Amino acid sequence: MKKSICVLLALSCLPGLLLAEESAVVLPSLTTYSVRTANQDPVGAFAMPVSALRYEPLVDLQARNQGEAQADVTIRGGIFENTGFRIGGVSLYDPQTGHYFAEVPVASAMLAEPQVLTGADNALTGFNANVGTVSYGWRPISTRGEISLGLGDHDLERQSFYQGYVSPVKIAGRSLAADTEFSHSIGDGTIKNGDHRFSRANTRVQLAGDGSQTDLFAGYQAKFFGWPNLYTPFGVNETENLQTVLVALNHRENLGAGDFVELGAFYRRNKDDYEYSREIPGRFNPYQHTTWARAVSLSGRNDLGFLVLNYSGELLTDNLTSTSLTFGSFNSRTYTKAGVLPEKSWTLSPTSKFVAKAGVTFDDTNRDSSAWSPVAELDWLHTSSATNSSRVYFSYAKTSQVATYTALKSSPSGGLFRGNAGLGRERAENIELGGQLNTGRWSYRAAVFARRDDALADWTYNFASTAARRANAVDIETFGFEGVVTYTGPRLKVVLGYTFLDKNADYRGAAVDASFYALNFAKNRLTVAIVVRLGGGFELRMDNAARVQEDNRLRAIGGDEALITSLGLYYLPKAVPGLEVSLAADNLWKSNFQEVPAVPAPGRQLSTGVAYHW
Repeated sequence: MKKSICVLLALSCLPGLLLAEESAVVLPSLTTYSVRTANQDPVGAFAMPVSALRYEPLVDLQARNQGEAQADVTIRGGIFENTGFRIGGVSLYDPQTGHYFAEVPVASAMLAEPQVLTGADNALTGFNANVGTVSYGWRPISTRGEISLGLGDHDLERQSFYQGYVSPVKIAGRSLAADTEFSHSIGDGTIKNGDHRFSRANTRVQLAGDGSQTDLFAGYQAKFFGWPNLYTPFGVNETENLQTVLVALNHRENLGAGDFVELGAFYRRNKDDYEYSREIPGRFNPYQHTTWARAVSLSGRNDLGFLVLNYSGELLTDNLTSTSLTFGSFNSRTYTKAGVLPEKSWTLSPTSKFVAKAGVTFDDTNRDSSAWSPVAELDWLHTSSATNSSRVYFSYAKTSQVATYTALKSSPSGGLFRGNAGLGRERAENIELGGQLNTGRWSYRAAVFARRDDALADWTYNFASTAARRANAVDIETFGFEGVVTYTGPRLKVVLGYTFLDKNADYRGAAVDASFYALNFAKNRLTVAIVVRLGGGFELRMDNAARVQEDNRLRAIGGDEALITSLGLYYLPKAVPGLEVSLAADNLWKSNFQEVPAVPAPGRQLSTGVAYHW
């Protein structure tokens, strides 16, 4: 692993040799999904919101098959079920399992770049997510479009079309606009029985102007994919068949000087047909589930003169039908989340100020106990120019969440997944010290944090009872450090990220030999993203992740160390503005590291593509 880290550091320096005075090639704005990753499109499928998180320094994405198939998104050593997803003013949610939190049927072209919220920010605006939230904004529509086609080995084919249009029609002084997108992808997969078929269709209508934006969205996504040991470690060829519907309404009113009000609502339906064995459909239990979730939300920031009031509230209801999740006492739930975080600032000089925030959040459901949780943050801010600023902060945040239906309603004594109806409210306390510095072409951010999770619902394995995985409560203490350094120049961009984690776990006397999630974490993780504009319209884009993983008895293949690389060569000819031709490779070094223990790693995927932007 030391060699891998040295290789990544060397790669981040070598592009500097290529810096010349030739003018930079301007990237098509449509493909800017993340500012901290190099390759904006995945190699093995069409782009989804989760694609931007594959090499995100602040996120560890643990994939089955590929990230676009099934992705567990973790932040700061948390698990997939204490990471939330937010679009605009609403927090999306799947009540069955956190494995489907990232099933967001929205085109990346409709979303702003993702923000990773932790600490006090997550405590105020996150929903049922104790560690962090990935937050996207709705992107303003402009008259633009794109069509892209791709082919690759393993019979990979993909197609995408996007078109946005701003009408000259004005309604109450605001512009009427609309956009639509269709995508499709199919392939045999990089290992046997790793095939996929994905389709997505979405459309949006937008009214924008005078500091306000209203978005009405409707989207549908269908995904079939297979993978050996997809969820169980028994050497069986498993499959998932998912259909997700999302309808969302969002209105944001910017009031000036950072003040705003945002209202949102959404309806989400997710259907899942999981087969333990594709050769024998329905073997053991049929696993067919449908969940519905509906929510309304209100959030904002308002300067009242004597203080600034930050606030957030959300009301969500869900229900479940299932062929196997039939245990436990309920199959519907209503959630209430509300928080207020008053803010007071003091000017220290013309360029610096001190800000103090202190407040409380409230979490409740009609099936569980409620929880009041304090939140506090102290900030020192210094701004000398538009490109030079710094921040030092200290925060404390307590959060709370409840378990999903798969953990609560699976049979406690039979089947592949053993549930625990006695799982109660989970609580977490996070304390951190961090800072940010922006100076010219460089930016730096770092944080050291300590978190305690009480009664976290984890899935575990016991070698004396190998028939299933089991939901168990665990108390965990996590200590960590994360840092990101970014350089952005006319010909070169480099993003260097590093995370250190250490954990101490207590399973409250349960017989546990291995943890699939809570103890599946990288003790050391280094990411390097590089974009080099080579001249003549050529660009080299490279994402790398090196890790030293915590030992896990279920990880029988691939070891605990890995270097994973995605590489793309792009040609954007000036003679044909908008044209983009690409050659790309994922898992360039053919790493066999198991991101989820006992789940086989994907092989190397190669593809070529052509896109045209207008």
